[in-house]
Amino acid sequence: MKNIYFISDAHLGSLAIAHSRQQERRLVRFLDAIKDKASAVYMLGDMFDFWFEYRMVVPRGYTRFLGKVSELTDNGVEVHFFVGNHDIWCTDYLERECGVIVHHGPMTMELSDKIFYMGHGDGLGDKDWKFQLIRSIFRNKLCQRMFACLHPRWAMAFGLAWAKHSRQKHMKQGGEPPYMGENKEPLVCYAKDYLKAHPDVNYFMFGHRHIELDLMLSRTSRVLILGDWISQFTYAVFDGENLFLESYIEGETEL
Repeated sequence: MKNIYFISDAHLGSLAIAHSRQQERRLVRFLDAIKDKASAVYMLGDMFDFWFEYRMVVPRGYTRFLGKVSELTDNGVEVHFFVGNHDIWCTDYLERECGVIVHHGPMTMELSDKIFYMGHGDGLGDKDWKFQLIRSIFRNKLCQRMFACLHPRWAMAFGLAWAKHSRQKHMKQGGEPPYMGENKEPLVCYAKDYLKAHPDVNYFMFGHRHIELDLMLSRTSRVLILGDWISQFTYAVFDGENLFLESYIEGETEL
């Protein structure tokens, strides 16, 4: 059996990332290195820092990334794209042009007799009412149609500037909060609660938090948070029997 790979949170195109072109190339080289070893790649959200599709217009850039994703799907590799809170606004471009399977919420899948529950992770277990309010506005169909009435020149500039401001504000506050412990970490708390009603889940797989975490919840269940592809370059790989959380170091990592 070929491997299954999981990555998240590249935030491609971010105006707050100085090395964005280099970052995209590193991601493309990683995908190129696994293309003959992978049966599937699961991208668990926020691969773009801001992505909004008009009926006849898509965002500028990302050509290396989208080209490599298209090569993977053309060669029979399944690529699953879970929307995150930065790239909610996917419609059918990635599916039609790149052969990607888009998921708009968390879902359960069986992979080689193991049960995976996976999604980006935004809104799961998070009780911050401000975030939940913004999330509900972003996902509202009427609000999306109203935003689509803006000219792409202004809409894309606004979206990228909003995302840049959010990241810079986050960095001024000390960056991503460290792991808060299994009784306070929202995604861990969510997984533990979900497991009570669904004890057959073997792996919970999330992005969103930009931390690297691999935690046993029970004798047969683990929760993993995938880190990011901004500074950590972390990913998970499942070989059909075992699941590992790894870091990609160019020139050193053997895939």
